[in-house]
Amino acid sequence: MRNYGGLVHAVGVFARHRGGNFAVLFSLAASVLALAVGFSVNISQLYSARSSLQGVVDAAVTSTARDLTIGVIKEADANASVQAFLDANSQAGILQADQIVMDRLTVNRTAKTVQADVHVDVGLYFPIFGMENMKRVAASTTALYSDRTIEVAMMLDVTGSMAGQKIEDLKAAASNAVDSFLGNNRDPSEPRVRVSIVPYANSVNTGSLAASSVYVETEASQRKQAPGNTSAQPVSASARPDNCATERKGADQYSDAGPDSSMVNRDYLLSLFVRSPQGGGTATCPVAAVVPLTANADALKNVIDDFVASGGTAGHIGVQWTWYMLSENWGSVMKASERPARMDPKKVAKYAILMTDGEFNLSYFDANSVDKVYNNAGKEPTRTAAKTLCAAMRAKGIEIFTIGFNLNEPNAEATLKDCASTDSGSIKHFYQAATGAELNNAFQTIARNIETLALTK
Repeated sequence: MRNYGGLVHAVGVFARHRGGNFAVLFSLAASVLALAVGFSVNISQLYSARSSLQGVVDAAVTSTARDLTIGVIKEADANASVQAFLDANSQAGILQADQIVMDRLTVNRTAKTVQADVHVDVGLYFPIFGMENMKRVAASTTALYSDRTIEVAMMLDVTGSMAGQKIEDLKAAASNAVDSFLGNNRDPSEPRVRVSIVPYANSVNTGSLAASSVYVETEASQRKQAPGNTSAQPVSASARPDNCATERKGADQYSDAGPDSSMVNRDYLLSLFVRSPQGGGTATCPVAAVVPLTANADALKNVIDDFVASGGTAGHIGVQWTWYMLSENWGSVMKASERPARMDPKKVAKYAILMTDGEFNLSYFDANSVDKVYNNAGKEPTRTAAKTLCAAMRAKGIEIFTIGFNLNEPNAEATLKDCASTDSGSIKHFYQAATGAELNNAFQTIARNIETLALTK
Protein backbone atom coordinates (compact mmCIF):
# COMPACT_ATOMS: atom_id res chain seq x y z
CA MET A 1 0.00 0.00 0.00
CA ARG A 2 2.83 2.35 0.86
CA ASN A 3 4.43 1.84 -2.52
CA TYR A 4 1.06 2.36 -4.23
CA GLY A 5 0.47 5.63 -2.38
CA GLY A 6 3.92 6.86 -3.43
CA LEU A 7 3.09 6.17 -7.03
CA VAL A 8 -0.15 8.15 -6.85
CA HIS A 9 1.69 11.04 -5.28
CA ALA A 10 4.35 11.00 -7.98
CA VAL A 11 1.72 11.00 -10.76
CA GLY A 12 -0.08 13.91 -9.15
CA VAL A 13 3.10 15.93 -8.95
CA PHE A 14 3.86 15.18 -12.63
CA ALA A 15 0.36 16.18 -13.66
CA ARG A 16 0.69 19.44 -11.82
CA HIS A 17 3.98 20.11 -13.59
CA ARG A 18 2.40 19.26 -16.99
CA GLY A 19 -0.49 21.62 -16.25
CA GLY A 20 2.02 24.36 -15.60
CA ASN A 21 3.74 23.60 -18.90
CA PHE A 22 0.44 23.84 -20.76
CA ALA A 23 -0.31 27.16 -19.12
CA VAL A 24 3.05 28.50 -20.20
CA LEU A 25 2.57 27.18 -23.73
CA PHE A 26 -0.94 28.65 -23.92
CA SER A 27 0.32 31.99 -22.68
CA LEU A 28 3.05 32.02 -25.31
CA ALA A 29 0.61 31.06 -28.09
CA ALA A 30 -1.82 33.74 -27.04
CA SER A 31 0.96 36.33 -27.06
CA VAL A 32 2.06 35.32 -30.54
CA LEU A 33 -1.53 35.41 -31.75
CA ALA A 34 -2.04 38.88 -30.28
CA LEU A 35 1.14 40.10 -31.94
CA ALA A 36 0.01 38.67 -35.28
CA VAL A 37 -3.39 40.35 -34.98
CA GLY A 38 -1.80 43.64 -33.97
CA PHE A 39 0.67 43.47 -36.85
CA SER A 40 -2.16 42.72 -39.30
CA VAL A 41 -4.19 45.66 -38.00
CA ASN A 42 -1.19 47.97 -38.38
CA ILE A 43 -0.56 46.83 -41.95
CA SER A 44 -4.22 47.37 -42.84
CA GLN A 45 -4.16 50.79 -41.18
CA LEU A 46 -1.03 51.88 -43.08
CA TYR A 47 -2.39 50.56 -46.38
CA SER A 48 -5.62 52.50 -45.89
CA ALA A 49 -3.69 55.65 -45.02
CA ARG A 50 -1.42 55.31 -48.07
CA SER A 51 -4.39 54.74 -50.39
CA SER A 52 -6.27 57.73 -48.99
CA LEU A 53 -3.21 59.97 -49.13
CA GLN A 54 -2.45 58.98 -52.72
CA GLY A 55 -6.02 59.75 -53.77
CA VAL A 56 -5.88 63.18 -52.16
CA VAL A 57 -2.52 64.18 -53.67
CA ASP A 58 -3.54 62.81 -57.10
CA ALA A 59 -6.66 64.98 -57.06
CA ALA A 60 -4.78 68.04 -55.80
CA VAL A 61 -2.02 67.88 -58.41
CA THR A 62 -4.33 66.96 -61.29
CA SER A 63 -6.68 69.83 -60.41
CA THR A 64 -3.77 72.27 -60.25
CA ALA A 65 -2.34 71.01 -63.56
CA ARG A 66 -5.73 71.44 -65.19
CA ASP A 67 -6.03 75.00 -63.88
CA LEU A 68 -2.54 75.78 -65.20
CA THR A 69 -3.43 74.26 -68.57
CA ILE A 70 -6.59 76.25 -69.08
CA GLY A 71 -5.13 79.47 -67.65
CA VAL A 72 -7.11 79.74 -64.41
CA ILE A 73 -3.90 80.12 -62.39
CA LYS A 74 -0.25 80.94 -63.12
CA GLU A 75 2.81 78.82 -62.33
CA ALA A 76 3.59 80.98 -59.30
CA ASP A 77 0.19 80.06 -57.84
CA ALA A 78 0.70 76.29 -58.07
CA ASN A 79 1.98 75.83 -54.50
CA ALA A 80 -0.97 77.62 -52.95
CA SER A 81 -3.38 75.74 -55.19
CA VAL A 82 -2.10 72.30 -54.19
CA GLN A 83 -1.95 73.23 -50.50
CA ALA A 84 -5.51 74.55 -50.54
CA PHE A 85 -6.73 71.36 -52.19
CA LEU A 86 -4.88 69.19 -49.65
CA ASP A 87 -6.42 71.13 -46.78
CA ALA A 88 -9.92 70.95 -48.26
CA ASN A 89 -9.86 67.27 -49.23
CA SER A 90 -7.68 65.56 -46.64
CA GLN A 91 -10.62 64.21 -44.66
CA ALA A 92 -10.68 61.09 -46.86
CA GLY A 93 -10.27 57.84 -44.92
CA ILE A 94 -8.51 58.31 -41.58
CA LEU A 95 -6.56 61.38 -42.62
CA GLN A 96 -6.95 64.70 -40.86
CA ALA A 97 -6.27 68.11 -42.35
CA ASP A 98 -3.50 69.01 -39.92
CA GLN A 99 -1.63 65.71 -40.52
CA ILE A 100 -0.87 66.11 -44.24
CA VAL A 101 2.44 67.80 -44.87
CA MET A 102 3.60 68.92 -48.31
CA ASP A 103 7.35 68.25 -48.38
CA ARG A 104 8.01 69.61 -51.85
CA LEU A 105 6.22 71.06 -54.86
CA THR A 106 8.20 71.14 -58.10
CA VAL A 107 7.03 73.04 -61.17
CA ASN A 108 9.20 72.05 -64.13
CA ARG A 109 8.71 74.77 -66.72
CA THR A 110 10.69 72.85 -69.34
CA ALA A 111 8.89 69.52 -69.02
CA LYS A 112 5.62 71.30 -68.15
CA THR A 113 4.98 69.15 -65.09
CA VAL A 114 3.80 69.67 -61.52
CA GLN A 115 5.09 67.23 -58.90
CA ALA A 116 3.99 67.11 -55.28
CA ASP A 117 5.64 65.03 -52.54
CA VAL A 118 3.64 64.76 -49.33
CA HIS A 119 3.52 62.68 -46.17
CA VAL A 120 1.34 61.94 -43.19
CA ASP A 121 2.34 60.56 -39.77
CA VAL A 122 -0.07 57.81 -38.78
CA GLY A 123 -0.64 56.91 -35.12
CA LEU A 124 -0.51 53.10 -34.95
CA TYR A 125 -3.28 51.24 -33.16
CA PHE A 126 -0.90 48.51 -31.90
CA PRO A 127 2.80 49.50 -31.61
CA ILE A 128 4.73 46.22 -31.30
CA PHE A 129 8.32 44.97 -31.19
CA GLY A 130 9.58 48.30 -30.00
CA MET A 131 7.92 50.15 -32.88
CA GLU A 132 7.25 53.83 -32.39
CA ASN A 133 3.70 54.99 -31.94
CA MET A 134 3.84 56.90 -35.25
CA LYS A 135 4.63 55.64 -38.75
CA ARG A 136 5.31 57.97 -41.70
CA VAL A 137 3.48 57.32 -44.99
CA ALA A 138 4.55 59.19 -48.13
CA ALA A 139 3.01 59.74 -51.58
CA SER A 140 4.03 61.51 -54.78
CA THR A 141 2.23 62.50 -57.98
CA THR A 142 3.32 64.16 -61.21
CA ALA A 143 0.91 65.75 -63.69
CA LEU A 144 1.33 67.46 -67.05
CA TYR A 145 0.17 70.99 -67.71
CA SER A 146 1.47 71.35 -71.25
CA ASP A 147 -0.49 72.42 -74.31
CA ARG A 148 -1.70 68.83 -74.77
CA THR A 149 -5.14 68.84 -76.36
CA ILE A 150 -7.99 66.34 -76.02
CA GLU A 151 -10.12 64.86 -78.81
CA VAL A 152 -13.19 62.80 -77.92
CA ALA A 153 -15.48 60.96 -80.36
CA MET A 154 -18.75 59.55 -78.96
CA MET A 155 -20.55 56.73 -80.80
CA LEU A 156 -24.22 56.95 -79.78
CA ASP A 157 -26.87 54.28 -80.37
CA VAL A 158 -30.07 55.65 -81.97
CA THR A 159 -31.48 52.28 -83.09
CA GLY A 160 -35.13 51.27 -82.79
CA SER A 161 -34.62 49.56 -79.43
CA MET A 162 -33.72 52.96 -77.98
CA ALA A 163 -37.26 54.29 -78.56
CA GLY A 164 -39.20 55.87 -75.72
CA GLN A 165 -37.57 56.83 -72.43
CA LYS A 166 -34.20 55.36 -73.41
CA ILE A 167 -33.60 57.86 -76.22
CA GLU A 168 -34.59 60.69 -73.88
CA ASP A 169 -32.14 59.40 -71.29
CA LEU A 170 -29.41 59.29 -73.94
CA LYS A 171 -30.14 62.84 -75.06
CA ALA A 172 -29.80 64.12 -71.50
CA ALA A 173 -26.65 62.13 -70.70
CA ALA A 174 -24.88 62.95 -73.98
CA SER A 175 -25.70 66.66 -73.68
CA ASN A 176 -24.37 66.73 -70.13
CA ALA A 177 -21.22 64.98 -71.31
CA VAL A 178 -20.70 67.65 -73.97
CA ASP A 179 -20.95 70.34 -71.29
CA SER A 180 -18.47 68.51 -69.06
CA PHE A 181 -15.94 68.03 -71.85
CA LEU A 182 -16.14 71.54 -73.26
CA GLY A 183 -16.79 73.49 -70.07
CA ASN A 184 -13.10 74.15 -69.38
CA ASN A 185 -12.24 75.62 -72.77
CA ARG A 186 -11.03 79.15 -72.08
CA ASP A 187 -10.27 80.34 -75.61
CA PRO A 188 -12.89 79.37 -78.26
CA SER A 189 -10.42 80.14 -81.04
CA GLU A 190 -7.89 77.66 -79.62
CA PRO A 191 -9.93 75.06 -77.76
CA ARG A 192 -8.12 72.55 -75.59
CA VAL A 193 -10.94 70.00 -75.93
CA ARG A 194 -13.00 69.10 -79.01
CA VAL A 195 -15.82 66.58 -79.25
CA SER A 196 -17.36 64.62 -82.13
CA ILE A 197 -20.58 62.60 -82.13
CA VAL A 198 -21.39 59.61 -84.35
CA PRO A 199 -25.06 58.56 -84.19
CA TYR A 200 -25.58 55.12 -85.76
CA ALA A 201 -28.30 52.59 -86.55
CA ASN A 202 -28.71 50.72 -89.90
CA SER A 203 -25.86 52.90 -91.14
CA VAL A 204 -24.28 56.28 -90.43
CA ASN A 205 -25.50 59.61 -91.79
CA THR A 206 -22.25 61.29 -92.85
CA GLY A 207 -23.83 64.66 -93.60
CA SER A 208 -21.61 67.09 -95.48
CA LEU A 209 -18.77 64.54 -95.61
CA ALA A 210 -20.72 62.26 -97.97
CA ALA A 211 -19.78 63.96 -101.23
CA SER A 212 -16.07 63.41 -100.69
CA SER A 213 -16.07 60.16 -98.76
CA VAL A 214 -19.08 57.94 -99.59
CA TYR A 215 -19.39 55.95 -102.82
CA VAL A 216 -22.97 55.03 -103.75
CA GLU A 217 -23.28 51.54 -105.19
CA THR A 218 -25.97 51.56 -107.87
CA GLU A 219 -25.77 47.90 -108.89
CA ALA A 220 -24.72 44.61 -107.37
CA SER A 221 -21.49 44.46 -109.39
CA GLN A 222 -20.19 47.53 -107.49
CA ARG A 223 -20.27 45.72 -104.13
CA LYS A 224 -16.51 45.78 -103.71
CA GLN A 225 -13.86 48.23 -102.57
CA ALA A 226 -14.87 51.70 -103.74
CA PRO A 227 -12.48 53.94 -105.67
CA GLY A 228 -10.68 56.82 -103.99
CA ASN A 229 -12.23 60.27 -104.05
CA THR A 230 -9.48 61.39 -106.41
CA SER A 231 -10.23 58.54 -108.80
CA ALA A 232 -11.22 59.12 -112.41
CA GLN A 233 -14.50 57.40 -111.54
CA PRO A 234 -16.47 60.13 -109.76
CA VAL A 235 -19.52 59.68 -107.55
CA SER A 236 -22.47 61.10 -109.44
CA ALA A 237 -24.54 63.57 -107.44
CA SER A 238 -27.66 62.26 -109.17
CA ALA A 239 -26.88 58.78 -107.87
CA ARG A 240 -26.75 59.97 -104.25
CA PRO A 241 -30.15 59.37 -102.65
CA ASP A 242 -28.92 60.36 -99.18
CA ASN A 243 -25.77 60.67 -97.09
CA CYS A 244 -25.83 57.13 -95.68
CA ALA A 245 -22.65 55.10 -95.33
CA THR A 246 -22.19 51.42 -94.55
CA GLU A 247 -18.95 49.45 -94.34
CA ARG A 248 -15.83 49.97 -96.27
CA LYS A 249 -14.87 46.99 -98.39
CA GLY A 250 -11.58 45.48 -99.47
CA ALA A 251 -8.10 46.18 -98.15
CA ASP A 252 -9.08 49.37 -96.27
CA GLN A 253 -12.03 47.88 -94.37
CA TYR A 254 -10.25 47.69 -91.02
CA SER A 255 -7.99 50.70 -91.40
CA ASP A 256 -8.28 54.48 -91.04
CA ALA A 257 -6.85 55.15 -94.48
CA GLY A 258 -8.29 58.37 -95.86
CA PRO A 259 -10.96 58.48 -98.57
CA ASP A 260 -8.32 59.31 -101.14
CA SER A 261 -7.24 55.67 -100.75
CA SER A 262 -10.79 54.32 -101.02
CA MET A 263 -14.17 55.83 -100.28
CA VAL A 264 -16.61 54.21 -97.85
CA ASN A 265 -19.42 52.29 -99.53
CA ARG A 266 -23.12 52.96 -99.42
CA ASP A 267 -24.03 49.33 -99.95
CA TYR A 268 -26.40 48.44 -102.76
CA LEU A 269 -28.36 46.26 -100.30
CA LEU A 270 -29.08 49.08 -97.84
CA SER A 271 -32.19 50.52 -99.48
CA LEU A 272 -33.44 47.07 -100.39
CA PHE A 273 -33.03 45.95 -96.79
CA VAL A 274 -35.03 48.76 -95.16
CA ARG A 275 -37.91 48.09 -97.59
CA SER A 276 -37.81 44.36 -96.91
CA PRO A 277 -39.78 42.45 -94.25
CA GLN A 278 -36.52 42.04 -92.34
CA GLY A 279 -35.89 45.78 -92.34
CA GLY A 280 -39.44 46.55 -91.34
CA GLY A 281 -39.52 49.88 -93.15
CA THR A 282 -37.12 51.55 -90.72
CA ALA A 283 -35.09 54.62 -91.64
CA THR A 284 -32.27 54.02 -94.11
CA CYS A 285 -29.88 55.94 -91.89
CA PRO A 286 -30.23 58.11 -88.76
CA VAL A 287 -31.85 61.52 -89.01
CA ALA A 288 -28.93 62.90 -86.99
CA ALA A 289 -25.70 63.27 -88.94
CA VAL A 290 -22.12 62.86 -87.81
CA VAL A 291 -20.61 65.98 -86.25
CA PRO A 292 -16.80 66.15 -86.70
CA LEU A 293 -14.61 67.47 -83.89
CA THR A 294 -15.80 70.83 -82.60
CA ALA A 295 -15.72 73.00 -79.50
CA ASN A 296 -19.21 74.34 -80.28
CA ALA A 297 -21.37 72.83 -77.54
CA ASP A 298 -24.59 74.23 -79.00
CA ALA A 299 -23.94 72.62 -82.39
CA LEU A 300 -23.41 69.24 -80.75
CA LYS A 301 -26.41 69.50 -78.45
CA ASN A 302 -28.71 70.65 -81.25
CA VAL A 303 -27.96 67.42 -83.14
CA ILE A 304 -28.37 65.36 -79.96
CA ASP A 305 -31.77 66.97 -79.32
CA ASP A 306 -32.91 65.78 -82.75
CA PHE A 307 -32.14 62.08 -82.12
CA VAL A 308 -34.86 59.75 -83.40
CA ALA A 309 -34.76 56.03 -82.57
CA SER A 310 -35.09 53.80 -85.64
CA GLY A 311 -33.28 50.97 -87.37
CA GLY A 312 -31.07 47.98 -86.63
CA THR A 313 -27.75 47.82 -84.84
CA ALA A 314 -24.83 48.02 -87.28
CA GLY A 315 -22.47 48.86 -84.45
CA HIS A 316 -19.28 48.12 -86.34
CA ILE A 317 -20.18 50.90 -88.80
CA GLY A 318 -20.48 53.27 -85.85
CA VAL A 319 -17.08 52.13 -84.54
CA GLN A 320 -15.58 52.68 -87.99
CA TRP A 321 -16.77 56.28 -88.26
CA THR A 322 -15.81 57.04 -84.67
CA TRP A 323 -12.26 56.13 -85.63
CA TYR A 324 -12.38 58.31 -88.74
CA MET A 325 -13.41 61.33 -86.63
CA LEU A 326 -10.15 60.94 -84.67
CA SER A 327 -7.87 60.08 -87.59
CA GLU A 328 -5.59 62.66 -89.15
CA ASN A 329 -5.96 60.72 -92.42
CA TRP A 330 -9.50 62.11 -92.73
CA GLY A 331 -8.61 65.75 -92.23
CA SER A 332 -8.51 66.47 -95.96
CA VAL A 333 -12.31 66.16 -96.28
CA MET A 334 -13.05 68.29 -93.19
CA LYS A 335 -13.04 71.99 -92.42
CA ALA A 336 -9.82 73.26 -90.86
CA SER A 337 -11.42 73.61 -87.42
CA GLU A 338 -12.70 70.01 -87.56
CA ARG A 339 -9.50 68.24 -88.57
CA PRO A 340 -8.07 65.73 -86.10
CA ALA A 341 -4.57 66.49 -84.89
CA ARG A 342 -1.63 64.39 -85.93
CA MET A 343 -1.14 61.58 -83.45
CA ASP A 344 1.51 62.70 -80.97
CA PRO A 345 1.07 61.48 -77.36
CA LYS A 346 2.98 64.49 -76.05
CA LYS A 347 0.64 66.95 -77.75
CA VAL A 348 -2.74 65.24 -78.11
CA ALA A 349 -4.80 62.61 -76.30
CA LYS A 350 -7.50 60.83 -78.33
CA TYR A 351 -10.46 58.98 -76.81
CA ALA A 352 -13.41 57.04 -78.19
CA ILE A 353 -16.61 56.37 -76.24
CA LEU A 354 -18.72 53.53 -77.69
CA MET A 355 -22.30 53.28 -76.39
CA THR A 356 -24.99 50.73 -77.27
CA ASP A 357 -28.10 49.14 -75.79
CA GLY A 358 -27.85 45.81 -77.61
CA GLU A 359 -25.96 43.31 -79.68
CA PHE A 360 -24.50 44.36 -83.01
CA ASN A 361 -26.67 42.38 -85.37
CA LEU A 362 -26.47 43.40 -89.03
CA SER A 363 -23.90 43.90 -91.74
CA TYR A 364 -23.85 44.33 -95.50
CA PHE A 365 -20.29 43.64 -96.61
CA ASP A 366 -20.54 39.84 -96.22
CA ALA A 367 -24.21 39.45 -97.19
CA ASN A 368 -24.99 38.14 -100.68
CA SER A 369 -28.71 38.92 -100.50
CA VAL A 370 -31.14 41.10 -98.57
CA ASP A 371 -32.27 38.27 -96.31
CA LYS A 372 -28.68 37.73 -95.19
CA VAL A 373 -28.12 41.28 -93.90
CA TYR A 374 -29.05 40.15 -90.40
CA ASN A 375 -26.35 37.86 -89.05
CA ASN A 376 -27.16 34.26 -89.97
CA ALA A 377 -25.24 31.02 -89.67
CA GLY A 378 -22.12 31.05 -91.80
CA LYS A 379 -21.66 34.83 -91.74
CA GLU A 380 -18.96 36.66 -89.87
CA PRO A 381 -20.63 38.03 -86.71
CA THR A 382 -20.87 41.81 -86.73
CA ARG A 383 -19.27 41.84 -83.30
CA THR A 384 -16.16 40.28 -84.84
CA ALA A 385 -15.84 43.20 -87.25
CA ALA A 386 -16.32 45.63 -84.35
CA LYS A 387 -13.64 43.94 -82.24
CA THR A 388 -11.23 44.00 -85.18
CA LEU A 389 -11.79 47.73 -85.64
CA CYS A 390 -11.42 48.37 -81.90
CA ALA A 391 -8.12 46.50 -81.78
CA ALA A 392 -6.80 48.46 -84.75
CA MET A 393 -7.93 51.73 -83.15
CA ARG A 394 -6.21 50.93 -79.87
CA ALA A 395 -3.05 49.98 -81.75
CA LYS A 396 -3.01 53.53 -83.18
CA GLY A 397 -2.97 55.00 -79.65
CA ILE A 398 -6.68 55.76 -79.21
CA GLU A 399 -8.04 54.93 -75.75
CA ILE A 400 -11.51 53.37 -75.77
CA PHE A 401 -14.27 53.57 -73.17
CA THR A 402 -17.49 51.58 -73.62
CA ILE A 403 -20.98 51.88 -72.12
CA GLY A 404 -23.70 49.23 -72.17
CA PHE A 405 -27.17 50.70 -71.56
CA ASN A 406 -29.66 48.24 -70.08
CA LEU A 407 -27.95 45.31 -71.78
CA ASN A 408 -29.57 41.87 -71.62
CA GLU A 409 -27.45 40.06 -74.20
CA PRO A 410 -24.19 38.31 -73.22
CA ASN A 411 -22.68 38.89 -76.68
CA ALA A 412 -23.25 42.65 -76.40
CA GLU A 413 -21.49 42.85 -73.05
CA ALA A 414 -18.63 40.67 -74.29
CA THR A 415 -18.16 42.88 -77.37
CA LEU A 416 -17.99 46.07 -75.30
CA LYS A 417 -15.57 44.56 -72.82
CA ASP A 418 -13.36 43.33 -75.66
CA CYS A 419 -13.41 46.75 -77.36
CA ALA A 420 -12.56 48.69 -74.21
CA SER A 421 -8.98 49.60 -73.35
CA THR A 422 -7.33 47.90 -70.39
CA ASP A 423 -8.23 49.37 -67.00
CA SER A 424 -5.49 51.47 -65.42
CA GLY A 425 -5.46 51.76 -61.65
CA SER A 426 -8.86 52.93 -60.46
CA ILE A 427 -9.93 54.00 -63.96
CA LYS A 428 -12.40 51.60 -65.58
CA HIS A 429 -13.05 51.45 -69.31
CA PHE A 430 -16.29 49.41 -69.45
CA TYR A 431 -19.49 50.64 -67.81
CA GLN A 432 -22.94 49.13 -67.33
CA ALA A 433 -25.97 51.42 -66.91
CA ALA A 434 -29.50 50.21 -66.18
CA THR A 435 -31.22 53.60 -65.83
CA GLY A 436 -30.98 57.10 -67.21
CA ALA A 437 -29.30 58.28 -64.02
CA GLU A 438 -26.69 55.52 -64.28
CA LEU A 439 -26.11 56.34 -67.96
CA ASN A 440 -25.51 59.97 -67.09
CA ASN A 441 -23.16 58.94 -64.27
CA ALA A 442 -21.19 56.69 -66.64
CA PHE A 443 -20.61 59.55 -69.09
CA GLN A 444 -19.66 61.92 -66.26
CA THR A 445 -17.23 59.41 -64.75
CA ILE A 446 -15.61 58.89 -68.15
CA ALA A 447 -15.31 62.66 -68.62
CA ARG A 448 -13.51 62.97 -65.29
CA ASN A 449 -11.29 60.00 -66.05
CA ILE A 450 -10.33 61.37 -69.45
CA GLU A 451 -9.29 64.64 -67.81
CA THR A 452 -7.20 62.70 -65.30
CA LEU A 453 -5.61 60.48 -67.95
CA ALA A 454 -4.78 63.44 -70.14
CA LEU A 455 -2.98 65.19 -67.29
CA THR A 456 -1.49 62.51 -65.04
CA LYS A 457 1.93 61.32 -66.08
